[in-house]
Amino acid sequence: MSTAVAVAGVGMHPWGKWGRPFVEYGVHAARAALADSGVAWSDVDFVVGGETVRNGYAGYVAGSTFASALGWNGARIATSYAACATGAQALDTARARILAGLSEVALVVGADTTPKGFLAPNAGERWTDPDWLRFRLLGMTNPAYFALYARRRMDLYGATSEDFAQVKVKNAKHGLENPYARYRKEVSVGDVLGSAIVSDPLHLLDICATSDGAAAVVLTSLDYARKHGLVDPVRVEAVSTVTPTFPNTVIDMPLLATDHAAGGAPERTFKESIAQAAYEEAGIGPDDVDVAEVYDLSTALELDWIEDLGLCKRGEAEVLLRAGDTTIGGRIPVNPSGGLACFGEAVPAQALAQVCELTWQLRGQATGRQVDGARVGITANQGLFGHGSSVLLAR
Repeated sequence: MSTAVAVAGVGMHPWGKWGRPFVEYGVHAARAALADSGVAWSDVDFVVGGETVRNGYAGYVAGSTFASALGWNGARIATSYAACATGAQALDTARARILAGLSEVALVVGADTTPKGFLAPNAGERWTDPDWLRFRLLGMTNPAYFALYARRRMDLYGATSEDFAQVKVKNAKHGLENPYARYRKEVSVGDVLGSAIVSDPLHLLDICATSDGAAAVVLTSLDYARKHGLVDPVRVEAVSTVTPTFPNTVIDMPLLATDHAAGGAPERTFKESIAQAAYEEAGIGPDDVDVAEVYDLSTALELDWIEDLGLCKRGEAEVLLRAGDTTIGGRIPVNPSGGLACFGEAVPAQALAQVCELTWQLRGQATGRQVDGARVGITANQGLFGHGSSVLLAR
């Protein structure tokens, strides 16, 4: 059975700190995606909203919120929440209904309005919430968490602060031509290393900001696409949302160090499993990938994801970076959109924003940042506690 569905349209609201209701951003992106697809709102029979827990009751029922704001049309609705993987899991919900023959046209929308500063748990004591516990009891805020990853790369693979800074330099250059990016300014390695240290070894410019923004995708069945003149559309070939597999159940920190110390081969890490499931579902391998959009909450995390996606061997991401292979024009461009380095986090929207970017890339519409000849693209996102995702698109 084919797992493919057509990406009929994509749309975004520019990222920034606009201070407006998240619904406004989502409606803007949804209308842009509908216009891009040529599909009338009245033909949409399924709406999936990416939940935004910071935006009150309307955020908790985002599917209904967006359907209402666009105008009741009788569509079925669903709402998805999976932290940073929300958009991909919402996309998978829509894809599953289309593949089951229960829907022909689905609209997936994610939008967020974020507070100033780094993300933190909601107020109150929640002793069964691991996220609350790591913040409140351990002081393990997100930047400190990212710093552990960065220090691990340094210790295991010889990564340097200059390598991390070079990731920012690359992504900042990519984002210059992206009209939806919040930060559109070149930076130097010196700029990154001269910015404040937030959590050693990471500087302020190594870490993404929090942003307002939105993204939307219109999916259709392949039959619907053909009947309505969508010739050679970009296709979603796979969506992976796998969880860890026992005994390798350390979600965020791979067991490579202990595996090597014991003299054994490393287990497949959780993040590698996310990518592998997508490849297996699509019948496509990492050697077929032309472009990747990965989850660069920090510069060091981008390097981890390059390896997790199988785009190079473990410990070789810095080699690709230093050779220019991950920049536009290189062997495997990573984050041609500019990534979260240029966008910041708008949590329910960012996995969908990656799909928007890859759709434009595979159509040849990424003006000023186009990856020549791109036919296959992959995304990667990691939410909380097993909410990982990868979307594989092809044309």
